[in-house]
Amino acid sequence: MNKNFTSIAACDLDYQTLNEYLRQTTAPCHITDCCGQRYIASGFGAKQIIIDGVPGNALGAYLNGASITVNANAQDAVGDTMNDGEIIIHGNVGDAAGYAMRGGRIYVKGNAGYRAGIHMKAYENKFPVMIIGGTAGSFLGEYQAGGVIIVLGLNSDKQDKIVGFFPCTGMHGGKMFLRSSCDKVQFPSQVSTRKATAEDLAELAEHLTRYCELFDYELNEILNAEFTVVTPNSNNPYKQMYVAN
Repeated sequence: MNKNFTSIAACDLDYQTLNEYLRQTTAPCHITDCCGQRYIASGFGAKQIIIDGVPGNALGAYLNGASITVNANAQDAVGDTMNDGEIIIHGNVGDAAGYAMRGGRIYVKGNAGYRAGIHMKAYENKFPVMIIGGTAGSFLGEYQAGGVIIVLGLNSDKQDKIVGFFPCTGMHGGKMFLRSSCDKVQFPSQVSTRKATAEDLAELAEHLTRYCELFDYELNEILNAEFTVVTPNSNNPYKQMYVAN
């Protein structure tokens, strides 16, 4: 471990005590033996945190600038209502990752459960991005109102169905990039799908550069595939209900 990090053994700590230890030091922190403690770094601003073990629900909820790296899986609601910062998961995440996130970045090397990116939104200079390296469960991007969701389907033999059922239900803003032809994916009528253009790939490259650095992937290899772009249909009735003109 970097000698500049403060080490915190979480094995015998409840989540409140663990968060209190994190608040008491201004130094970067390395949490070891984490096992299901919830709400880690909830609302934290500028701080660097590395976690060994599996954090519980709502990791980085309301995050406001901190950088969190998890060297394993994480449970549900990672980055709930996140405002800024980054969360890096070297394994899989549970359900509702990025729920209502309105800024910052979530990078997942593995798979995501149900309802990833539900109610994701963007406002003024806040623009959230979530990149899922594997596959995503059902209801991906449900009621998405802004930001970008990217699903890469890496290390998956299901390239034609890298998302589950009912993706983009109620989507009325934002954009989604799926590294697949999506021939077997059923999308709702309120979204439009198309094959990615050169301009889309240039936008993808900007988002994926950091992801490739984190997880040691070659950017060109990832981009050398068909991507499907999903955006709200201009006739989408949800847009009139939820987006101010």
